[in-house]
Amino acid sequence: MSARPIGDYAMLADCRSAALVTSDGSVDWLCLPRFDSPALFARLLDEEAGYWAIRPSCPAEVTRRYVEDTLVLETTFRTRGGTLVLRDALALGRGERGHALGTSSPGLLLRRLACTEGRVPVEIVYVPRPEFGLVRPLMQPVRGGLIARGGADVLTLSSPVEFRTSGSVADAALTLRAGQNVGLALQVGRAWAPDPPRRTSWAVARRIRDTIAGWRSWSHGHADYEGPWRRRVNHSGRVLRALTYTPTGAIVAAATTSLPESIGGERNWDYRYTWVRDASFTLQALNTATCEEEETAYFTFLSRACATQGDADPDLQIMYGIGGERDLSERRLPHLRGWRDSAPVRVGNDAWRQDQLDVYGELLDAAHQTYRDIGPFDPLTRSLLIGVAETAARRWQEPDQSLWEVRGPSRQFTHSKLMCWVGLDRAITLAPVLGATSRVADWTRVRDEIHAAILTHGWNEQAGAFTQTFGGTHIDAATLMMPLVGFLPPDDPRIRSTVQVVATQLTDASGLVHRYRSADGLPGQEGTFLLCTFWLAHALALTGQDAEAKRAFETAASCANDVGLLSEEVDTGTGEAIGNFPQALSHIGLINAARAIRDARR
Repeated sequence: MSARPIGDYAMLADCRSAALVTSDGSVDWLCLPRFDSPALFARLLDEEAGYWAIRPSCPAEVTRRYVEDTLVLETTFRTRGGTLVLRDALALGRGERGHALGTSSPGLLLRRLACTEGRVPVEIVYVPRPEFGLVRPLMQPVRGGLIARGGADVLTLSSPVEFRTSGSVADAALTLRAGQNVGLALQVGRAWAPDPPRRTSWAVARRIRDTIAGWRSWSHGHADYEGPWRRRVNHSGRVLRALTYTPTGAIVAAATTSLPESIGGERNWDYRYTWVRDASFTLQALNTATCEEEETAYFTFLSRACATQGDADPDLQIMYGIGGERDLSERRLPHLRGWRDSAPVRVGNDAWRQDQLDVYGELLDAAHQTYRDIGPFDPLTRSLLIGVAETAARRWQEPDQSLWEVRGPSRQFTHSKLMCWVGLDRAITLAPVLGATSRVADWTRVRDEIHAAILTHGWNEQAGAFTQTFGGTHIDAATLMMPLVGFLPPDDPRIRSTVQVVATQLTDASGLVHRYRSADGLPGQEGTFLLCTFWLAHALALTGQDAEAKRAFETAASCANDVGLLSEEVDTGTGEAIGNFPQALSHIGLINAARAIRDARR
């Protein structure tokens, strides 16, 4: 069983794929060449599913950090005999700078050991397990490293250190003295292609320096945010860039699959895809912490992924693969036990089949946020957006699964109606640039119908809040979106009351917010949701409650681990990070809430 705390991991990324590294130097998760590729190391989900550990072979005090303004990880081991510094990176393309990050990333994991004082004995254990642990490759020592063959992959481990092999496990031992260093690298190729090249320690050090320079060039060009929590905002912007698949501009929801929302339960989903539901939140965050090029790339990806013939009625999917793929059919990996026995482990996500009416509003709001930056929409995008508005106007009264993707019966979710209202409201504003002024009268009529319906059926006088569903009594943190999207002014008594009810009824003892407390068609209880806590901070700022907003923000932000990464949720009983990691939405929520609190103070 894999039991290491999720918060113990740090992420490496090359803007195409990701790895997770423990605080004691073990790479327990690596997917190459894409975020959604089968894992080469998956000890994160099962002890038998592969890892690559480098650490002192004696007790050590461990500290770690990201090299300033990068996602290159530096772990320092202090032993009684000396100090060892381990630098880990997923290599960017040679010479890539600024917006080019990830354009030609080679799928190369770099690891460099340096002894800075005394002498330190080191152990290295290398256990590759391609295809989520199904393949136990054959090991072949070669000059300058090891070759591992099995299945569709061939792995080249470059190392000046000789390894012992036993079956599909390799290990090595060495002692480094002050001033000595060793560089290792892992690259994956296809079984039918030439073996990936072997690299010297000098070449590894050079590529790490180049990767540091690449990240710094991007960071220094995207540090425009001025306000409270500046370092957190800039770091979260870098995390979003790291979770971006550069060839398309897609941003994955998280780097992992099947880290559970409830320990031992079945709320284990694959998050290595892009959700339309997240579009407008994401663009707001990109506008604050990155720049218009990232915004444009992301919106362009969405519009292309969503594109369909107008006469086919654009019933948008809620999510797409990072290359724009639509079929994300879900399957289980029964050979993996899951993190802390939280089976099943899933690849793919059947939520792509669900109906979620909020996606129409998300896409149109995204277009509304970006059209001034990206210039005139091309004819296909204009046609798509008009069709999306028409579909929102036609379908808004239907039940759906909501943005939370409940797996029970469809219902009349208030948030889904709200986002249909948003979609038509933004379409009306965009009508001149869409060439759709003739549709404004009809869109305005339906928009106003939705507004009236939400006020009539979504508001519960007894609860003193807008509720999860029309005519319902359950409270839902998604209603915090109402002031954020401009449905009612922040000083409207119903908005202020709803914010207060969420703060009192959905908040745990630590101040973190649950999404809801109602049944959702799945067994077990999930943890508190960091995005919702940031939404609360955002809404409190808009409603003039500055001290409360700051307190909610700090409560959520304090859940970051030692290298500033946020999970999806927090276990209410233990305070541990749970859910897929690192979670883009949590970092998006942090950025947007920080900006809202800053702007409210001004």
